[in-house]
Amino acid sequence: MNRFAALPACLLTAFLLAACSSPAIQRKDGSSSVRSFSLRDLAKGNVDSVIEIHQQAALASLRTLTLKLYRRNPGEWRKSGQVSAETATDALFSPLSHWQLSSLRRIDWQTSLRDAWREDYPGDRVKALMHGLLVMHMAAFDHRTEFYLLSDVDAQKLYNAARNTEAVVWKLGTARNAQGAPLLLSNGIDEHGVSNLSFEREFGKLIGNQDTLARIIEDKSNRAIRFGFVNLASMVFLPV
Repeated sequence: MNRFAALPACLLTAFLLAACSSPAIQRKDGSSSVRSFSLRDLAKGNVDSVIEIHQQAALASLRTLTLKLYRRNPGEWRKSGQVSAETATDALFSPLSHWQLSSLRRIDWQTSLRDAWREDYPGDRVKALMHGLLVMHMAAFDHRTEFYLLSDVDAQKLYNAARNTEAVVWKLGTARNAQGAPLLLSNGIDEHGVSNLSFEREFGKLIGNQDTLARIIEDKSNRAIRFGFVNLASMVFLPV
């Protein structure tokens, strides 16, 4: 074997040794940073790994918010025929394992988000709301779950998804029925007068995550983001 033919093998060996030499990070939730090596990793750049990490964080926030909303609004998961908040949450996120083949990715996410606030909507409001957010955020990632050197992610879509999410947070806190009761319970004050702002914090993480990634992609692509705002009165969302 000449030295040029041996070069790829040497690079691969060096890569594997470097990966094995780094100690694993044990996270608070019990998970580990250790992951098995795949040849597909050789086709990823540093930014591709950053995109995947941000996407995983966004999906984790959406899942957390879904479970919290179902627990605060148990009547909603019952409308979907589920047996618990946990099973309803699992059902909503199960298509992610085969997202490219799932028909759910083709729903009109804007209509789904608006349905959640219709007073006459008979279905599961949490499902409508969070399914709309899930499809919208996946659309911002071009419906991909893995990213490689030639993958193209649009910073404008990430930015628009963050602004749309801000509009949803506002609507979640203000939407009322004819009797003045919230259409969906989220933040509140318990019997001891203590404020529960966990929804606001989790939504803030989601929005900040998308904005940060949008800035990273903007710098990488050298394409400036156009700033925009959602019409809160009509809930006309920015395109994604």
